[in-house]
This record gives sequence, C-alpha cells and structure tokens, in this order.
Amino acid sequence: MSAIKGKSRNRRQNGPLPQGGVASSSSVAEVLTLNEAAAYLRVPETEVLRLVQLQELPGRQIGDEWRFLRAGLQEWLRTPARKSGKEALLALAGAWKDDPDIEHIVREVHRRRGRPTPETKE
Repeated sequence: MSAIKGKSRNRRQNGPLPQGGVASSSSVAEVLTLNEAAAYLRVPETEVLRLVQLQELPGRQIGDEWRFLRAGLQEWLRTPARKSGKEALLALAGAWKDDPDIEHIVREVHRRRGRPTPETKE
C-alpha cells in the first residue's frame, strides 16, 4: 500500500469539520476562538473580552484573533471568583485589626519613610 493511499484513508476516517469549523462532540476542539469561547460560556463576546482584559479569564491574542483553551475555561469556572481590589483590601485590613503588633509596624513604616506617625499628626 502506498503512502498516498494511507493518507487518503486517514482523511476519510477523520472527515472534514462540520459546517462552521467546529469539531463534533466526539472530537471536542481543545482550542476555541472568541466566538466559540463565548458560546461555551454562554455569554456575549464582549463579556469574554472584558474578562480577558481584566486578566480574569485565560486567553491569548494571536494577531487580531483570540484563542482559549477549553481546559483553561473549565478551570476558571471551577475556581471561586476573586474579590475586587477594594474587597480584598478590606478583608486583609480586617485580618490585621486584632494583631497586637500592627501599631508598632505602622509606626516603624512611618519612621522609615520620614513621615510623622499617625499619633503625632495634627
């Protein structure tokens, strides 16, 4: 059997992609376009782009196009949502509120920066 016949047979076994270029469920595409990622997450493309720009959603821009790993989107969905910057800072501040050394640490930071300590500030 020649190499050409073997290639031809493999092409027929795998078959062309269905209309729209999306692989069937039996051979799920590992790499998704922006449109496919939005459809997978069931959100508008603009929301996917917003999440990518906030560095919340994993994706790569190649030229003018975006690509997403299906596994990356699945992992993102499994991971609890991060708190916003303000919420995270407030949670962190709350964690320090009962720390017996926090006043000393704040005074030391002010001293090193050459600033008056909060107690002497008027």
